[in-house]
Amino acid sequence: MRLRPIIGEWYQDLETRKEFEVVAIDSGTIEIQYYDGDLTEVDFENWQELLLQSIPAPEDWSGPFDEIEDEDMDDGETEANYPEHWANPVDNIDSYPVY
Repeated sequence: MRLRPIIGEWYQDLETRKEFEVVAIDSGTIEIQYYDGDLTEVDFENWQELLLQSIPAPEDWSGPFDEIEDEDMDDGETEANYPEHWANPVDNIDSYPVY
């Protein structure tokens, strides 16, 4: 059974073992993005020839971002960095009398 391409779904090519997501479907082509970030297009005829397996989306979303270090990723444990004098930008708007 051949899998239909669905935008947002992840697949694994069983021949190359590469994982990818379908990111767009145009007339005649399917645009896919591999886990490492590479983009390519496959026409519908070639899609039908691929040996694919549907897989869940990877938990580690940083695959396309080779340059990101672990310390650069927000783990939610760092404190927010706010300016010392937080001003409301609306305070700087001149008010005009209502007639």
